[in-house]
Amino acid sequence: MKYRKDRYGEPISQLGYGCMRFTKKGSAIDFEKAEREVLLAIEKGVNYFDTAYIYPGSEECLGRILEKNGCRDKVNIATKLPQYILRSMAAVEKTFQEELTRLRTDHIDYYLMHMFTDYAEWENLKRIGIEDWIRRQKAEGRIRNIGFSYHGDTEMFLKVLDAYDWDFCQIQYNYLDENTQAGRRGLMAAAEKGIPVIIMEPLRGGKLVDLPDKAKKVLAEDSKGYTPAELGLRWLWDQPQVTCVLSGMNSEAMVVENTRIASEAEPGHFTEEDLETVDRIRKIIREREKVGCTGCRYCMPCPHGVDIPGNFHYYNLMYMEKKSPVRFEFARNLGLRREPGFATQCIGCGKCEKHCPQHISIREKLKEADRDLRPFPYKIGIGVARKIMVR
Repeated sequence: MKYRKDRYGEPISQLGYGCMRFTKKGSAIDFEKAEREVLLAIEKGVNYFDTAYIYPGSEECLGRILEKNGCRDKVNIATKLPQYILRSMAAVEKTFQEELTRLRTDHIDYYLMHMFTDYAEWENLKRIGIEDWIRRQKAEGRIRNIGFSYHGDTEMFLKVLDAYDWDFCQIQYNYLDENTQAGRRGLMAAAEKGIPVIIMEPLRGGKLVDLPDKAKKVLAEDSKGYTPAELGLRWLWDQPQVTCVLSGMNSEAMVVENTRIASEAEPGHFTEEDLETVDRIRKIIREREKVGCTGCRYCMPCPHGVDIPGNFHYYNLMYMEKKSPVRFEFARNLGLRREPGFATQCIGCGKCEKHCPQHISIREKLKEADRDLRPFPYKIGIGVARKIMVR
């Protein structure tokens, strides 16, 4: 296993274990199977284990495994505060204590504010006193590093990044999402500030493993003989700004394979041939896109708040993946911001089209995108969620 450094020089395995996808037996996690996989990962050198309050049974399962096998001190636990459902510091403290109990520990090594999509969420936490609470937990040793996980656009990520003295952050990043969400700009900005970056969804939930046949043929022609998963992981580890890549490993074979790759990959190991292979595969995946938007953002800012690249990104994803999960991702990442950026905010002024280097009929395509992304039931659902979660 190769290791990279956190903000304070402590080693983090460049492969992290994502505990959201522990195998279920009925409605509960299969403890014995998860135990074998976690212990194998620790044996192979993985020392970063990521869970969250809202992952059903995950914190409890991880805590039991570590306590039963006496290996708490061999690993770093990362878990998350569900900030989007908490309204007071009493609720924050109660939730945190519950997490410590579930995890059977007296401290969290890497603690995240979970799922920021908007700077306003940090403002809300500041208003109820989160900064003083964080200082107290760190002083008492109950939290070692404080960070946030992120699912919004690049500009908002940069604002959150600059809003506090963070110890680390976690972003969705892979070769298909290179220029969406926090994206490469966000990755580089964090690295410039010396903030370690943890990567989630490195293979877009398996989408970069189950490639189209045409893309599989391209990969088979590559002299390295990489599998689709290996290509995606190595693309990330080729970048020195990436600290740790999370993988939701739920088989011993996956643990063995991913730890093997993580013991070999390092910054700068990718060749021009490898980068060309990634580019060819990315283009094949995007052949099903509905809008030829490159995410250049020359169309932005929209004077009426429409997130033009965001709408087109999710519209395109609907035709590369399954529609329902993408609609959920759109609702979460774009629909739950304080200012959501929906296509229906467009008044048809046409300013965006004058600046689009791809000459896209943006106004018309926005209407198409909104019809697909927000059919009537989703509009109702997003509206209800906004009333509950957006303050």
